[in-house]
Amino acid sequence: MVQATPVPKLFQPVQVGDLTLNHHVVLAPLTRLRANDKHVHGDMAVRYYGQRASVPGTLLITEATYIAPWAGSISVHAPGVWSDDQIAAWKRVADAVHSKGSYIFMQIWAIGRATDPAELAKDGDYPYIAPSAVPLAGSDVAPRPMTVAEIQQHIDGFVTAAKNAVFRAGFDGVEVHSAHGYLLDQFLQDSTNKRTDEYGGSVENKARFPLAVIDAVTKAIGEKRTAVRISPWSAWNDVGVADQIPTFTYFVSRLAQDHPNLAYLSIVEPGLSAGEDKAIEEGETNNFIRKLWLPRTLISAGRYTRESAIQKAEETGELIAFGRRFLSNPDLPFRLHNNLPLTKWSRDVYYTPEDPHGYIDYTTYDGKL
Repeated sequence: MVQATPVPKLFQPVQVGDLTLNHHVVLAPLTRLRANDKHVHGDMAVRYYGQRASVPGTLLITEATYIAPWAGSISVHAPGVWSDDQIAAWKRVADAVHSKGSYIFMQIWAIGRATDPAELAKDGDYPYIAPSAVPLAGSDVAPRPMTVAEIQQHIDGFVTAAKNAVFRAGFDGVEVHSAHGYLLDQFLQDSTNKRTDEYGGSVENKARFPLAVIDAVTKAIGEKRTAVRISPWSAWNDVGVADQIPTFTYFVSRLAQDHPNLAYLSIVEPGLSAGEDKAIEEGETNNFIRKLWLPRTLISAGRYTRESAIQKAEETGELIAFGRRFLSNPDLPFRLHNNLPLTKWSRDVYYTPEDPHGYIDYTTYDGKL
């Protein structure tokens, strides 16, 4: 009798919070700038996320979404989740994903020193603020250090955004963006946090604000609907990549201690800085995080192939998030499972505002849009 070949863990069901997924393949958060200039999504986003939900039981994580108009900006075409119109648009997206039998978390963020002041001014007369007065590389404009009241305002803003996503737009949860040199990550990094108050200096102080955000969000929507993303080795937004292990050991240990039932922790593997590849330096590894966090639910992202994803899922049981490959292959879980050829992505149309090309015109393997 011929022994059946075992199904790789990558294609086996897995629990994420209260959700039972049909496999371990996840859509990574991808900034695409297809919202209108009021940060409101339209029909294109409904179609885009619906296409990538086409394999039932898939978890999608949205592009980063502003918590409030005052929380910084990189573009007016990135979506928000504070206005009635924005929330209604996101509800259409969530409904489309759920109608396919899949699930969706919203990634929520604040920008800090990575803000483009000209883009921020399009939303109103809001201050350009960050942990400290450290300008972006190549800029002669430094942000103003945040007051303690503004830190609390951002904590409250993350809570409101989470509640809007889950209770009004019908999302399955939120992913708190603490990666890639945006606001929460800026507090964790020595290169961008020069504060001398209770939010700077020691590892414990640097982690105080991000941990407070996560505490507040979990209290508002529940641990099993809350996730966190970190990127210890990303150099995006010119955060200094020094010895990250002490800071992130403390941060992840506190998450495990304080919130053991988080839906998941998401990590960006060395070699990836937001949308760009980078060289992997000696000593860069996330294995110290795996030792701290597993067997809790872990998602990792970063230049995975079918072969390396299968291998990692077998070794650790973690879920694997794909960005570029999921962008250009809306039925990616099906293609990976069946070892089918993948369509190549086009970087030229990653960030073309309100443009359908390179967004909703990638087809499934059978040629359907």
